[in-house]
Amino acid sequence: MVNRFASVSTALTLKVVGIICILSFFVDFLILLLPFQPTDRVWQINLATALVDRGIVPLVGLGLLFAAYWIDSADAVSDRPQGIDLRFPAVILSSILGLMFLLIFPLHLNNVNQAKTQTLNRIAQEADQAENKLNTDFSQLQAKLTTEEGKAQLEQVRNQTKAQFSEILKDEQKYKQALESSQIPPNIKELLKKAKTNPQVLDKAIEQQTDIQTLRTQKLSQLRQSREEAENQAKDAAWKSGLRIGISSLLLSIGYIIIGWTGLRGSGALQGAKPRATAR
Repeated sequence: MVNRFASVSTALTLKVVGIICILSFFVDFLILLLPFQPTDRVWQINLATALVDRGIVPLVGLGLLFAAYWIDSADAVSDRPQGIDLRFPAVILSSILGLMFLLIFPLHLNNVNQAKTQTLNRIAQEADQAENKLNTDFSQLQAKLTTEEGKAQLEQVRNQTKAQFSEILKDEQKYKQALESSQIPPNIKELLKKAKTNPQVLDKAIEQQTDIQTLRTQKLSQLRQSREEAENQAKDAAWKSGLRIGISSLLLSIGYIIIGWTGLRGSGALQGAKPRATAR
């Protein structure tokens, strides 16, 4: 009697937990649909990602539900009320979910690939605009420096920079503080060390750092490096998303289809066996 009560209680618990798992997935599914934007590719990618991440929940629910019915069948009692049999609706649901996750696999890969292409085009467009603006600014600056006023201003900047470095190099305490300071870039510290032994290095470095073509080359190099990093990040994100969601969706589809196919096959076998049982 105790064992029978325990089996009934266990089966009921598994059914309740299984049904809650399945219903919670559909509640999440309805919430994820809002706001409904089926033509938005980003919305499609986010929806597919969220569904696949939650796809294991109804699978667990179906497993618990079928385990509960297996316990019921192993401890079958003719006088016990059986209630509503949810096995056939669960099998149909599993087949539908299997088809859904099977469709998500190619659709998500296509959406991710198109989104990656759009992102790369946007990065290229923004980088080209930045380079054009940089070239325009440096052309204007180059034209300004061809005038006497521009030359005088450039020379004044060079003299001020040299005076600041010379003041640090002459004062041993300031020189040590500069080398130990975390706010001074490493390249400036290296320049101070070299200028300490060879003052001509300072003049050459200042001239290079205030040369228009050198500055233009450095800025272009920074822009192109930033562009390359942004493109690599976009490609990595697309590759990881496509691989993770694609494989997970395919695995979930296989699991649901196996459950649905096995259940439908078992239901057909049971229905085929019932007439022979009544004939006897």
